[in-house]
Parts: sequence; C-alpha cells; structure tokens
Amino acid sequence: MLQITEDLSLPDTDIELSFTRSQGAGGQNVNKTSTAVHLRFDIRASSLPDFYKEKLLLLKDQRITRDGVIVIKSQQSRSQEQNRVAALERLAALIREAGVIHPSRRPTKPTRSAKRKRVDSKTRRGLLKVLRTRIAE
Repeated sequence: MLQITEDLSLPDTDIELSFTRSQGAGGQNVNKTSTAVHLRFDIRASSLPDFYKEKLLLLKDQRITRDGVIVIKSQQSRSQEQNRVAALERLAALIREAGVIHPSRRPTKPTRSAKRKRVDSKTRRGLLKVLRTRIAE
C-alpha cells in the first residue's frame, strides 16, 4: 500500500515493478545484480479518483506515455530496496503535485492614485533630465 496523502493511498496491485541491471560504472556488482527499478503505473486502469486521473493525463511530463502509463526508472543507489523506495516516492510526489489546485488569477487594474504616482514620477524624472542639458546662450 503506497500512501500518497492522508486520505489517498494506492494498492500494490496498481503498481508494476521490474528489476534490471543498472547502467554505468560500479564494478563487478553491477554486472551480477539487478538493482535498477522500472516502475510502471497505468493511470486509466488504476483505482485513483477520477479527479487525479484527469489531472495526471493532462500533465506534460516526459514520464507519462501516450497510453497514459507512468514510467519511472530509479538506479541511483546500489541497493535494490533503496531504488524501489525512491521510485515509489517519485510516483507519490507526481500524484501529489497533480492534485494541487492552484487558485485562478483575477485580473486587477491599477488604482487612480497608483496611476497618478507613476505619471508624477515620470514628470519629475523628465525635469531632472532637462536640468542636465546645456543652457542655450
């Protein structure tokens, strides 16, 4: 059971984990142990509420395929268990991020006094520049 928020969790059956050999340097251990984790999570087939599904499918994230499957690869650690935990945490963070509702921006207009202050400062600046010019003889 993956706990996402206080009132939202995912059953382990929704998440598919596979283990492969890690890439890069690491000596003999890399060649004989499968420590990298490939996590696959099908958004449409999951037990997430519809609100989260819609938000996740609308995200422009390279980890989400056209079919609506989230693919996360974790190979930072030399331990399979640490990579598994890291991949699950990244999935939880992605779902949490999708669930955040941002308040819509209400367009505002500058007040009359703000407009007046802006024009006054422009005229003051202009007068200062006029004082810097040469005096005509």
